[in-house]
Amino acid sequence: MYTKEFFIDRIRLFWEVSVKLWHCFDARSFRALWALEELGMTYELELLDFPPRAREKRIFTVNPLGTVPVLETDQGSMTESSAICEWLAEQQPQSGLGVAVGHPDRPAYLNWLHHADTTLTFPQTIYLRYSYLEEAGRRQPQVADDYRRWFFGRLKLLVSTLESQQFLCANRFTMADICVAYALSLAEDLGIDADLPPLVKDYLARMTGRKGWHRAKTVQVDAAKALGIEPIAPARLIRAAIEKSAG
Repeated sequence: MYTKEFFIDRIRLFWEVSVKLWHCFDARSFRALWALEELGMTYELELLDFPPRAREKRIFTVNPLGTVPVLETDQGSMTESSAICEWLAEQQPQSGLGVAVGHPDRPAYLNWLHHADTTLTFPQTIYLRYSYLEEAGRRQPQVADDYRRWFFGRLKLLVSTLESQQFLCANRFTMADICVAYALSLAEDLGIDADLPPLVKDYLARMTGRKGWHRAKTVQVDAAKALGIEPIAPARLIRAAIEKSAG
């Protein structure tokens, strides 16, 4: 008679050959890398230099946008980091990293997954662009500061949630925490984290203290060193270069 362990082993064997993640160091694709490590799944990692559309033209063979993440699976490819996390959790429901249909916190779970990117990550990418990525003559300090303020204004929902709970939903760590915590870590890379509310700082420290986070960080550092890629978040590298030239 087949045991539960037998079927778990068969599922694990399936995943060992079916997932490939295209990733740039500390880019939004880190959400997917962190999720894979939390799930304990075997995967193939394709680390690219940032920005891939300019430095790694092979990205266009899997994503016409030239961006990461790309998760290749036997069922097709995905390019949105929060959607990838949601899908991964659904492949291993026993992990508890997802929130099932019918659960009272399912609406909150889905809302946080989308809130993480569209509300918390997006304004920071605009800040990054107009503070650092554009050529000197095209930088827009006022625009950048407006979007910085927008980001901090949108933290109100997170703060109100953290006033009464340790995790975002279902009273446990889920993919929603991965997606939101990455957005908060981006604020650190951008050097604007000093203004994070205390509750948010404490939450981020708890999330980034997880073993899965540290395993994902180690994996990307090792891959970067093997390929001769600077093992530092691109936002930090760009900031340092511009601040050095300005000084």
